[in-house]
Amino acid sequence: MQKKEITIDHALRATWQAVAKMYNEQAAKHDSTMATAFVLLSIDYENGTPSTSLGPLMGMEATSLSRILKSMEEKGVIYREANPNDKRGVLIKLTDFGKEKRDVSKLTVKKFNEVIRQNISEEKINHFFEVIDVILNQIEKKQIFNNSK
Repeated sequence: MQKKEITIDHALRATWQAVAKMYNEQAAKHDSTMATAFVLLSIDYENGTPSTSLGPLMGMEATSLSRILKSMEEKGVIYREANPNDKRGVLIKLTDFGKEKRDVSKLTVKKFNEVIRQNISEEKINHFFEVIDVILNQIEKKQIFNNSK
């Protein structure tokens, strides 16, 4: 019986789903979610981050981000402050509780990366990032389906 070839997109999707599940299980131990942890890690620790920068920074739609930010504000991990550099804008800042949650998130990500790096050679890690760069580059340049009908 011939083994079915796994496609690159399937391998990426299945791996990301496993990583997301793992992160969500860890976040649940701290009454959080992976999405919330991701937002916490994207907010500048000291100065906050303009709300308009967060979506593009994280590759997230504004409506999804708004819902997450509202929940985070209700839980007391962030607060909104007028942006002194742009009177129309808002800065998203971490509360002390938010900084604690961010530190937990950061340790979780570091632990994941440490364990993976302990089990894969630096050369293979470099190849992995080269492959990821090629995939992203082809997508950004619209070189995959640009001649498709």
